[in-house]
Amino acid sequence: MSETKSNVAEFSVSEISFSIKKTMEDTFGYVRVRGELGRISRPGSGHIYLDLKDDRAVLSGVIWRGVASKLKIQPEQGLEVIATGKITTFPGQSKYQMVIDALEPAGAGALMALLEERKKKLAAEGLFAPERKKILPHLPKVIGVVTSPSGAVIRDILHRISDRFPLHVLVWPVRVQGETCGAEVANGIRGFNAIAPGGPMPRPDLLIVARGGGSIEDLWGFNEEAVVRAAADSDIPLISAVGHETDWTLIDLAADVRAPTPTGAAEIAVPVKADLMAMTDDLSRRLLSGLNRLVASRRTELRAAGAALPAPRDLLALPRQRFDTAATGLERGLIVNTRHHRSAYQNAAARHAPYLLTRLLSQAGDQLTRESERQHRALRTSFSQKRQGFEALAARLTPGRLTQQISVNSERLTGLGGRLDRAYGAKLGHEREKLRGLGSLLQSLSYKDVLARGYAVVRDDKDQPLRSTADIASGAALSIELADGRIDAIATGESAAPAPSKAKPKRPTVQKDKPADQGSLF
Repeated sequence: MSETKSNVAEFSVSEISFSIKKTMEDTFGYVRVRGELGRISRPGSGHIYLDLKDDRAVLSGVIWRGVASKLKIQPEQGLEVIATGKITTFPGQSKYQMVIDALEPAGAGALMALLEERKKKLAAEGLFAPERKKILPHLPKVIGVVTSPSGAVIRDILHRISDRFPLHVLVWPVRVQGETCGAEVANGIRGFNAIAPGGPMPRPDLLIVARGGGSIEDLWGFNEEAVVRAAADSDIPLISAVGHETDWTLIDLAADVRAPTPTGAAEIAVPVKADLMAMTDDLSRRLLSGLNRLVASRRTELRAAGAALPAPRDLLALPRQRFDTAATGLERGLIVNTRHHRSAYQNAAARHAPYLLTRLLSQAGDQLTRESERQHRALRTSFSQKRQGFEALAARLTPGRLTQQISVNSERLTGLGGRLDRAYGAKLGHEREKLRGLGSLLQSLSYKDVLARGYAVVRDDKDQPLRSTADIASGAALSIELADGRIDAIATGESAAPAPSKAKPKRPTVQKDKPADQGSLF
């Protein structure tokens, strides 16, 4: 059967895929598509892959990394947007998709829905809780302002602060509208908080985040999550002054105080200096008046207390009288005391006359002489007794008696030595005969004589003698002891003699003169 040829053109997979890609791109070009954001994927490459959907279809979309970093709003699931880009295909998966160059919310309603969803999420984390709010300082020394340096807002704030209470103001310049607004405002708040106290740059005591009024799209940067978290995490009290009085953003909920306008923020931040001075003057006058009244009251009380006290002469009258009485009796007392001591001295002097001392000294000398003579007599008697004892001891220790005693002891020692030699020789001969008999008995009982008659001892791998073939397993290592040494063997378990081999038998290894215990052969 012949093959039927067709005139239909043939394409490769790549050719047809890229042809479809070119046709779709030429047909649609740049388009604007309105839809709800579905699946959103952010891989590590930085690109964003998402789905645009409505109630009947789904369109895949991709935002390249360079475009994703410049978007005005970040894509979030459920947000209704208008995407601008071109329709193309992805030949690698045979699918069409939209390469998005711009993304914007589909009207204020979408932004409000996104704002409400973000508000609920951050409120659930406790970022808007009242207990997180900090009290503003009554009179800050340095104020930090996060705003645009070229707008009218900063001039209004500086002018208002200058009118009320001039002090040091630091400005952190940021963009208050556009793609980078949120990141710059968040960095400004964190930057002021990062200033170390006591450093070359003064640390603010109060922060003001300010911007003029505008639409919800213009103020959207102050609704970003990064700004809200920076405001909630600020250690420095923060006033939010974004938009007019009717404008609300999420930073207003996270700030410690919300001001209706930037000018109102300046009025909240600092008091009026003139009012403070007037209040200070009034308090000074009240203080001075109070001190005068207090001094007058204390003076009156002091005078009343002084009038109630007795006169000084009345206080000293009684002590003065006692002093006069004591002074009058002092002279008479001194005379009586002197007479008493003189009498006591005369009595003592009578007891210590010179003749009494001489008599006592003579009596003491006679007693000392008698005691000396008695001690000399006792010493002579003791000396005589010691000498007699020493002479008797010297008579007993003459050289002749010592020589005689040594001679007697030497003869006795010589006799004992001869007896010891004879007894030792007899004991040694007896033990030698006993050992010779035991050796003969050991020789007659040793299994060595049995081995010499042609027998052998079979031992296992633990060097224990085997008494039965039942104790030997096939392949067990054995040791056979003969009369002239040992050989190693392996148990085969065969009862018949092996067939003769023509090969020269290998001589077994003999272990010479290995010591063995003297156990019984049986």
